[in-house]
Amino acid sequence: MQKKPLETILYSTAGVVVMLAILIAFNFIAGFAPERVDLTQEKAYTLSAGTKAILKKLDTPVTIKFYCTQAESATPETVFLKNYARSVEDLLGEYKQVAGGKLKIEKYDPQPDSDAEDSARLDGLEPQAVPGADKFYLGLAVHLADQVESIPFLAPNRERLLEYDITRAISRVSTPEKPTVGIMSALPVFGMPSNPMMMQMGQQGSEPWALVSELKADYNVKRVALDADKIDDDIKVLVVIYPKEISDKAQYAIDQFIMRGGKLIAFLDAQCAADKGQQNPMMGNMGGGGASLDKLLKAWGLQFDPAKVVADLDYKMTLRGRNGQPQDAPAWLGLTASAVNKDDVATSQIDNIWLPMCGAFTGAPVAGLKETVLLHSSKDSQLVDGFLANLSGESILKDFKPSGVSYNLAVRLTGQFKTAFPDGPPEDKKEADAGKKDEKKPAEKPAGDSLKETKGDNTVVLFGDADLLYDPFTIRRIDSPFGALQMAMNANLNLAQNLVEQMTGDNNLISVRSRASLSRPFTRVKELEAQANERYQSKIKELQDSLEQTQQKLNQLQQQKQDKDQRFILSPEQKAEIENFRKQEAQVSKELKQEQKNLRKEVVSLETRLKWINILAMPLAVTAAGLLIAVVKRKKTSAK
Repeated sequence: MQKKPLETILYSTAGVVVMLAILIAFNFIAGFAPERVDLTQEKAYTLSAGTKAILKKLDTPVTIKFYCTQAESATPETVFLKNYARSVEDLLGEYKQVAGGKLKIEKYDPQPDSDAEDSARLDGLEPQAVPGADKFYLGLAVHLADQVESIPFLAPNRERLLEYDITRAISRVSTPEKPTVGIMSALPVFGMPSNPMMMQMGQQGSEPWALVSELKADYNVKRVALDADKIDDDIKVLVVIYPKEISDKAQYAIDQFIMRGGKLIAFLDAQCAADKGQQNPMMGNMGGGGASLDKLLKAWGLQFDPAKVVADLDYKMTLRGRNGQPQDAPAWLGLTASAVNKDDVATSQIDNIWLPMCGAFTGAPVAGLKETVLLHSSKDSQLVDGFLANLSGESILKDFKPSGVSYNLAVRLTGQFKTAFPDGPPEDKKEADAGKKDEKKPAEKPAGDSLKETKGDNTVVLFGDADLLYDPFTIRRIDSPFGALQMAMNANLNLAQNLVEQMTGDNNLISVRSRASLSRPFTRVKELEAQANERYQSKIKELQDSLEQTQQKLNQLQQQKQDKDQRFILSPEQKAEIENFRKQEAQVSKELKQEQKNLRKEVVSLETRLKWINILAMPLAVTAAGLLIAVVKRKKTSAK
């Protein structure tokens, strides 16, 4: 009897030891396998196709020097940075596996007064002062021959952009020649220096817009004057941002640039919030008017009304209104994936775009041009006056009537372009005024020098909004223990960079950059709010109609009075009408409150269901799997 329990113990112990050996062997063998399983929906821990394409194109060995201080003292900051450094190392391991023998990883611990610290300084790394370590290095440098690209500090808040930052550094050293991008704008996108006069008035200078800083990291960026009569030949892509009051001469310069094969990205506007230097750019200030390229658009067959903006109930944003209360802003659009063209490489992975007071493109392109819509509104939208869009959202919602039209907010034109100036360069207004004063007319400019059409297909991208690039609507600046950091609020800058990247000829970085902009809004909640808002507005309309009818009846009764002295005294009929109106007002107000309660109840119920599904789904699945295995095992045991 004692022998059987002893055998059971021995067999159980041996079984545990064998199982442990199998697990250790499996982990050891799996460590050499090049494949990993990434269960995140957006494949956040898997190298993108763009990164793999850039790594496979390497024909010369590249060295990445990874610097991380191994501080002896353990503070929350140093522990956090070390944990993040391990994530960076894991990612670099992925790079090495994909690149094969073309990528070498070197790790350094830059302790004070060490050779590693000297190397870090030579590579341009910046130490961070954190508690527990006077100098904490966390950065890397990419070397290819004599080319060096550094990331001075790997900020943890850019974790979603980590792959893009590393891949961009590798791309730069492998292709050191940068294309030239021109920027033309009526806004201070290049920043404004401080001067004593302005400082005395309480106004400070401004830094360049984040878009300009990002583009300077990848391209040679040139400033192009808004009144330029020629675009430099070395400019490959011209970015026009809010061309307010642009002259025909400058439009002719852009036209000829396109005729020569240059590519254009133009951000027009119907109501520019950035054109006023407002204190609170998110709410409560008047816009600076619209801007268009009227001569060029007409030649391409499109129309853009700089006085009309798109209001959309499906994509309306909620802003901070008076007294900090949330307020619906139907003319401020927060586009999701359903409003973005998923078949275009520049927008395929973009799903979170903010468009404050955006205009719309109408019309059909002329023969020879093909139009591709990149961004569009829903059919639950309407064109409203730009002036009205600056007022409270209630003023738009009050008389909102869905047009049933999906408006084009951003389009791409491709094909063979014909000049918008077939008669040659336009006459300069100053020269025309001088010609009127002089007896002798100036000699006419020959039209034969201007180009009439492009030699081959070309590309132009048009946006109905320029505010989407304005820093207060794109990035959030944060003070942190590691200094002032910037965090993207949406994918606006990514979209602009994607288009420049695409039009300069290299699409590989687009898929890497775009993956950091994913957003998952509660679309069902949005639909419920839109339906409730429609019911709400109908009730308000009913109340307003009732008020107008009551006012008309009161006026009629007032006019019927013969005695002037009685006109200031309410008759019984007037009192009855007012009493009737008050009853209707109370009933409608009650129904409005009930609609709001029903909406809130529906939204809370939906959120609660989703929360419980997220909490219980996995435990229930594991429990069900365990019960199923137990039942199957029991059946097999009973069968024996």
